[in-house]
Amino acid sequence: MARAILIDRFEFERTLWGRGTTRVAGVDEAGRGPLAGPVVAAAAILPAQWAEAGLPRELDGLNDSKQLTAAQREKFFACLTASGEVEYAVAQIDAVQIDEINILRATHRAMNAALADLVPQPQHVLVDGRPVKTMRLPQTAIIKGDARSYSIAAASVLAKVTRDRLMLEFDRQWPAYGFAEHKGYGTARHLAAIATHGPCPIHRKSFAPLKPKESELF
Repeated sequence: MARAILIDRFEFERTLWGRGTTRVAGVDEAGRGPLAGPVVAAAAILPAQWAEAGLPRELDGLNDSKQLTAAQREKFFACLTASGEVEYAVAQIDAVQIDEINILRATHRAMNAALADLVPQPQHVLVDGRPVKTMRLPQTAIIKGDARSYSIAAASVLAKVTRDRLMLEFDRQWPAYGFAEHKGYGTARHLAAIATHGPCPIHRKSFAPLKPKESELF
């Protein structure tokens, strides 16, 4: 029988904490790919003592938000925001700004805004994926970081739950599009609704198929 591989999801934090860097923030985003709604970023600082004591029992199973059920994400969100030991901040960039500056810049702007709301500022940031060029804080970019770092996983959950709740609100405002079901992603139902009703105010006009074809521009 193959032996299970144990992942130390405090590996990166532990290294920094060992160097005296105590304020280590994980940052992640939700909503880069959808055709509608904002991109949301969250930053989270977990207490260094958790490296030795372990996660609180109610956070057992914390992981990349995409690997969790909606019920699990809601449970972890409630634990993280009520903990009193976790520092966190969430920021969003709406569809209008996404269209103006592009989704990558919007994502980075949301990340920087979330980090700016942490006072005092983090000493180091663990970023999911690639480095953020506009980030002025020291950073470590970690591929698949939301599954390798508890700090990034916490940020992942905070961002995802916040965005999903926003999309539920938008569903009540524009029920024809089914935002509660697909959260703005380009499902068949969503594309059919756009074809029938046209875009609504939270649609990203710079995203295909909403972006006008070049032949239509001239």
